[in-house]
Amino acid sequence: MNRYLANTLIILSMILTAGCTQSSVPSAGPASGLQVLTLATTTSTQDSGLLDILLPLFREQTGIEVRVIAVGSGQALELGRRGDVDVLLTHAPEAEKEFVRDGFSRERIPVFHNDFVLLGPPGEILSKQSAASLDDALRRISSDNLPFVSRGDDSGTHRKEQQLWASVGIEPQFSNYLSAGSGMARTLRVAQEKQAYVLADRGTFLVLRSELSLEVIVEGDSRLLNFYAVMAIDPVRHPHVHAEAADRFISFLKETSTRQTISEFGRTKYGQPLFFVE
Repeated sequence: MNRYLANTLIILSMILTAGCTQSSVPSAGPASGLQVLTLATTTSTQDSGLLDILLPLFREQTGIEVRVIAVGSGQALELGRRGDVDVLLTHAPEAEKEFVRDGFSRERIPVFHNDFVLLGPPGEILSKQSAASLDDALRRISSDNLPFVSRGDDSGTHRKEQQLWASVGIEPQFSNYLSAGSGMARTLRVAQEKQAYVLADRGTFLVLRSELSLEVIVEGDSRLLNFYAVMAIDPVRHPHVHAEAADRFISFLKETSTRQTISEFGRTKYGQPLFFVE
Protein backbone atom coordinates (compact mmCIF):
# COMPACT_ATOMS: atom_id res chain seq x y z
CA MET A 1 0.00 0.00 0.00
CA ASN A 2 2.83 2.39 0.80
CA ARG A 3 4.36 1.80 -2.62
CA TYR A 4 1.18 2.86 -4.42
CA LEU A 5 0.76 5.88 -2.13
CA ALA A 6 4.32 6.93 -2.91
CA ASN A 7 3.74 6.56 -6.66
CA THR A 8 0.55 8.60 -6.43
CA LEU A 9 2.29 11.41 -4.55
CA ILE A 10 5.08 11.51 -7.13
CA ILE A 11 2.61 11.75 -10.01
CA LEU A 12 0.60 14.47 -8.27
CA SER A 13 3.79 16.42 -7.67
CA MET A 14 4.71 16.19 -11.36
CA ILE A 15 1.23 17.30 -12.42
CA LEU A 16 1.30 20.29 -10.08
CA THR A 17 4.73 21.28 -11.35
CA ALA A 18 3.63 21.00 -14.95
CA GLY A 19 0.43 22.88 -14.19
CA CYS A 20 2.27 25.74 -12.52
CA THR A 21 4.63 25.96 -15.47
CA GLN A 22 1.77 26.09 -17.94
CA SER A 23 -0.06 28.83 -16.07
CA SER A 24 3.04 31.00 -16.03
CA VAL A 25 3.85 30.61 -19.71
CA PRO A 26 1.91 32.41 -22.49
CA SER A 27 -0.03 30.02 -24.72
CA ALA A 28 -0.20 32.18 -27.84
CA GLY A 29 2.90 30.54 -29.37
CA PRO A 30 6.57 31.33 -29.84
CA ALA A 31 6.00 34.93 -30.88
CA SER A 32 4.68 35.88 -27.45
CA GLY A 33 6.65 33.41 -25.34
CA LEU A 34 7.29 29.73 -24.93
CA GLN A 35 4.21 27.52 -24.98
CA VAL A 36 4.23 24.38 -22.86
CA LEU A 37 2.70 21.05 -23.87
CA THR A 38 2.26 18.35 -21.24
CA LEU A 39 2.87 14.82 -22.49
CA ALA A 40 2.01 11.69 -20.52
CA THR A 41 3.99 8.76 -21.84
CA THR A 42 5.46 5.46 -20.81
CA THR A 43 8.67 4.91 -18.93
CA SER A 44 9.92 2.83 -21.87
CA THR A 45 9.91 5.77 -24.30
CA GLN A 46 11.75 7.88 -21.74
CA ASP A 47 14.18 5.18 -20.58
CA SER A 48 15.09 4.36 -24.18
CA GLY A 49 16.33 7.91 -24.76
CA LEU A 50 14.03 8.47 -27.75
CA LEU A 51 12.39 11.55 -26.21
CA ASP A 52 15.82 13.09 -25.60
CA ILE A 53 16.21 13.15 -29.39
CA LEU A 54 12.68 14.03 -30.49
CA LEU A 55 11.63 16.74 -28.05
CA PRO A 56 14.51 19.17 -28.72
CA LEU A 57 13.75 18.82 -32.46
CA PHE A 58 10.09 19.60 -31.82
CA ARG A 59 10.97 22.63 -29.72
CA GLU A 60 13.38 23.88 -32.37
CA GLN A 61 10.74 23.59 -35.07
CA THR A 62 7.76 24.96 -33.14
CA GLY A 63 9.00 26.86 -30.10
CA ILE A 64 6.87 24.58 -27.93
CA GLU A 65 8.38 23.09 -24.78
CA VAL A 66 7.22 19.59 -23.85
CA ARG A 67 6.91 18.65 -20.18
CA VAL A 68 6.98 14.88 -19.77
CA ILE A 69 5.18 12.76 -17.18
CA ALA A 70 6.59 9.25 -17.60
CA VAL A 71 4.41 6.59 -15.97
CA GLY A 72 2.80 3.30 -16.93
CA SER A 73 0.28 3.43 -19.75
CA GLY A 74 -2.62 2.83 -17.36
CA GLN A 75 -1.62 5.81 -15.23
CA ALA A 76 -1.03 7.93 -18.35
CA LEU A 77 -4.52 7.14 -19.62
CA GLU A 78 -5.99 8.08 -16.25
CA LEU A 79 -4.19 11.43 -16.39
CA GLY A 80 -5.74 11.93 -19.82
CA ARG A 81 -9.21 11.07 -18.56
CA ARG A 82 -8.84 13.72 -15.87
CA GLY A 83 -7.55 16.31 -18.34
CA ASP A 84 -4.27 16.69 -16.46
CA VAL A 85 -2.22 16.41 -19.67
CA ASP A 86 -2.57 17.54 -23.28
CA VAL A 87 -1.42 14.49 -25.24
CA LEU A 88 -0.61 10.81 -24.63
CA LEU A 89 2.01 8.49 -26.12
CA THR A 90 1.25 5.00 -24.81
CA HIS A 91 1.37 1.29 -25.69
CA ALA A 92 -1.85 -0.31 -24.47
CA PRO A 93 -3.93 -0.73 -27.66
CA GLU A 94 -7.16 -2.08 -26.18
CA ALA A 95 -7.23 0.52 -23.40
CA GLU A 96 -6.44 3.24 -25.95
CA LYS A 97 -9.36 2.18 -28.14
CA GLU A 98 -11.63 2.31 -25.10
CA PHE A 99 -10.23 5.78 -24.31
CA VAL A 100 -11.34 6.97 -27.77
CA ARG A 101 -14.73 5.24 -27.51
CA ASP A 102 -15.33 7.01 -24.20
CA GLY A 103 -14.78 10.38 -25.87
CA PHE A 104 -11.51 11.45 -24.26
CA SER A 105 -9.71 11.60 -27.60
CA ARG A 106 -10.97 11.83 -31.14
CA GLU A 107 -8.43 9.48 -32.66
CA ARG A 108 -5.78 6.91 -31.78
CA ILE A 109 -2.86 7.29 -34.17
CA PRO A 110 -0.27 4.46 -34.36
CA VAL A 111 3.23 5.91 -34.64
CA PHE A 112 5.83 3.17 -34.11
CA HIS A 113 6.41 -0.25 -32.61
CA ASN A 114 9.05 -2.54 -31.24
CA ASP A 115 8.62 -5.83 -29.41
CA PHE A 116 8.76 -7.48 -26.02
CA VAL A 117 11.29 -10.12 -25.06
CA LEU A 118 11.26 -12.65 -22.26
CA LEU A 119 14.57 -12.39 -20.41
CA GLY A 120 16.17 -14.71 -17.92
CA PRO A 121 19.44 -15.45 -16.11
CA PRO A 122 22.19 -17.18 -18.11
CA GLY A 123 22.90 -20.85 -17.59
CA GLU A 124 19.70 -21.52 -15.68
CA ILE A 125 17.18 -24.33 -16.04
CA LEU A 126 15.23 -22.40 -18.65
CA SER A 127 17.36 -21.30 -21.60
CA LYS A 128 16.69 -20.13 -25.12
CA GLN A 129 17.43 -23.67 -26.34
CA SER A 130 15.09 -25.38 -23.86
CA ALA A 131 12.23 -22.87 -24.16
CA ALA A 132 10.51 -24.26 -27.25
CA SER A 133 7.88 -21.54 -27.23
CA LEU A 134 6.60 -18.60 -25.23
CA ASP A 135 3.79 -20.74 -23.83
CA ASP A 136 6.20 -23.47 -22.77
CA ALA A 137 8.46 -20.94 -21.07
CA LEU A 138 5.61 -19.39 -19.08
CA ARG A 139 4.32 -22.80 -18.01
CA ARG A 140 7.77 -23.87 -16.82
CA ILE A 141 8.36 -20.64 -14.92
CA SER A 142 5.10 -21.19 -13.06
CA SER A 143 5.31 -24.96 -12.54
CA ASP A 144 8.97 -24.87 -11.43
CA ASN A 145 8.42 -21.76 -9.29
CA LEU A 146 11.24 -19.90 -11.04
CA PRO A 147 11.80 -16.28 -9.95
CA PHE A 148 9.86 -13.82 -12.10
CA VAL A 149 9.67 -10.03 -11.69
CA SER A 150 6.56 -8.26 -12.96
CA ARG A 151 6.32 -4.52 -13.42
CA GLY A 152 3.04 -4.66 -11.51
CA ASP A 153 2.23 -1.03 -12.34
CA ASP A 154 -0.71 -1.25 -14.81
CA SER A 155 1.66 -0.24 -17.62
CA GLY A 156 1.37 -1.48 -21.19
CA THR A 157 4.10 -4.01 -20.42
CA HIS A 158 2.30 -5.19 -17.29
CA ARG A 159 -0.97 -5.54 -19.20
CA LYS A 160 0.78 -7.52 -21.93
CA GLU A 161 2.30 -9.82 -19.33
CA GLN A 162 -1.11 -10.41 -17.77
CA GLN A 163 -2.54 -11.25 -21.20
CA LEU A 164 0.24 -13.76 -21.82
CA TRP A 165 -0.30 -15.55 -18.49
CA ALA A 166 -4.04 -15.66 -19.20
CA SER A 167 -3.41 -17.11 -22.67
CA VAL A 168 -1.87 -20.21 -21.07
CA GLY A 169 -4.48 -20.41 -18.32
CA ILE A 170 -2.16 -19.38 -15.50
CA GLU A 171 -2.84 -16.91 -12.73
CA PRO A 172 0.67 -16.06 -11.51
CA GLN A 173 0.47 -16.72 -7.80
CA PHE A 174 3.57 -18.89 -7.35
CA SER A 175 5.75 -17.83 -4.45
CA ASN A 176 8.68 -16.58 -6.56
CA TYR A 177 6.48 -14.17 -8.53
CA LEU A 178 7.47 -10.63 -7.48
CA SER A 179 5.64 -7.42 -8.34
CA ALA A 180 8.07 -4.49 -8.59
CA GLY A 181 5.47 -1.74 -8.95
CA SER A 182 7.90 0.38 -10.95
CA GLY A 183 9.02 1.43 -14.42
CA MET A 184 10.83 -0.72 -16.93
CA ALA A 185 14.39 0.30 -16.08
CA ARG A 186 13.90 -0.23 -12.36
CA THR A 187 12.13 -3.55 -12.96
CA LEU A 188 15.02 -4.79 -15.09
CA ARG A 189 17.48 -3.87 -12.35
CA VAL A 190 15.39 -5.77 -9.80
CA ALA A 191 15.32 -8.80 -12.12
CA GLN A 192 19.09 -8.55 -12.49
CA GLU A 193 19.52 -8.41 -8.72
CA LYS A 194 17.22 -11.39 -8.20
CA GLN A 195 18.51 -13.24 -11.29
CA ALA A 196 14.90 -13.59 -12.30
CA TYR A 197 12.84 -13.85 -15.46
CA VAL A 198 11.12 -10.72 -16.72
CA LEU A 199 9.11 -9.43 -19.68
CA ALA A 200 10.69 -6.26 -21.09
CA ASP A 201 10.39 -4.04 -24.13
CA ARG A 202 13.40 -4.60 -26.34
CA GLY A 203 14.31 -0.90 -26.47
CA THR A 204 14.85 -0.52 -22.72
CA PHE A 205 16.65 -3.86 -22.59
CA LEU A 206 19.11 -2.76 -25.29
CA VAL A 207 19.76 0.54 -23.50
CA LEU A 208 20.55 -1.27 -20.23
CA ARG A 209 22.12 -4.39 -21.71
CA SER A 210 25.65 -3.46 -20.60
CA GLU A 211 24.42 -3.46 -16.96
CA LEU A 212 22.67 -6.81 -17.21
CA SER A 213 23.65 -10.44 -17.39
CA LEU A 214 20.09 -11.39 -18.35
CA GLU A 215 19.66 -13.07 -21.73
CA VAL A 216 16.84 -13.24 -24.25
CA ILE A 217 14.95 -16.49 -23.64
CA VAL A 218 12.01 -16.02 -26.01
CA GLU A 219 11.53 -13.53 -28.86
CA GLY A 220 9.77 -13.34 -32.19
CA ASP A 221 6.29 -14.50 -31.15
CA SER A 222 3.68 -12.32 -32.88
CA ARG A 223 2.00 -11.72 -29.52
CA LEU A 224 5.14 -9.89 -28.37
CA LEU A 225 4.74 -7.02 -30.81
CA ASN A 226 4.54 -3.73 -28.92
CA PHE A 227 2.56 -0.94 -30.59
CA TYR A 228 2.73 2.72 -29.54
CA ALA A 229 0.08 5.31 -30.37
CA VAL A 230 -0.40 9.03 -29.81
CA MET A 231 -3.70 10.63 -28.76
CA ALA A 232 -4.58 14.27 -28.20
CA ILE A 233 -7.04 14.96 -25.39
CA ASP A 234 -10.35 16.12 -26.82
CA PRO A 235 -10.85 19.84 -26.01
CA VAL A 236 -14.61 19.31 -26.00
CA ARG A 237 -14.17 17.06 -22.98
CA HIS A 238 -11.45 19.22 -21.39
CA PRO A 239 -11.55 22.78 -22.84
CA HIS A 240 -8.43 23.91 -20.97
CA VAL A 241 -6.03 21.57 -22.80
CA HIS A 242 -3.54 22.93 -25.34
CA ALA A 243 -5.26 21.30 -28.32
CA GLU A 244 -3.43 23.21 -31.04
CA ALA A 245 -0.03 22.39 -29.55
CA ALA A 246 -1.05 18.73 -29.20
CA ASP A 247 -2.06 18.64 -32.88
CA ARG A 248 1.29 20.14 -33.85
CA PHE A 249 3.08 17.46 -31.84
CA ILE A 250 1.13 14.73 -33.60
CA SER A 251 1.88 16.29 -36.99
CA PHE A 252 5.55 16.40 -36.02
CA LEU A 253 5.55 12.66 -35.23
CA LYS A 254 4.03 11.96 -38.67
CA GLU A 255 6.55 14.02 -40.64
CA THR A 256 8.92 12.14 -42.92
CA SER A 257 12.02 13.58 -41.24
CA THR A 258 10.77 12.59 -37.78
CA ARG A 259 9.91 9.09 -38.96
CA GLN A 260 13.42 8.78 -40.37
CA THR A 261 14.91 9.90 -37.04
CA ILE A 262 12.84 7.29 -35.19
CA SER A 263 13.79 4.58 -37.70
CA GLU A 264 17.50 5.27 -37.22
CA PHE A 265 17.42 5.74 -33.45
CA GLY A 266 19.69 3.22 -31.74
CA ARG A 267 21.06 1.65 -34.93
CA THR A 268 24.61 2.96 -34.54
CA LYS A 269 24.90 2.42 -30.79
CA TYR A 270 23.05 -0.88 -30.40
CA GLY A 271 23.42 -2.41 -33.86
CA GLN A 272 19.67 -2.27 -34.49
CA PRO A 273 16.91 0.35 -34.32
CA LEU A 274 14.93 0.50 -31.09
CA PHE A 275 11.66 1.39 -32.83
CA PHE A 276 10.03 0.84 -36.22
CA VAL A 277 7.64 3.42 -37.65
CA GLU A 278 4.12 2.45 -38.69
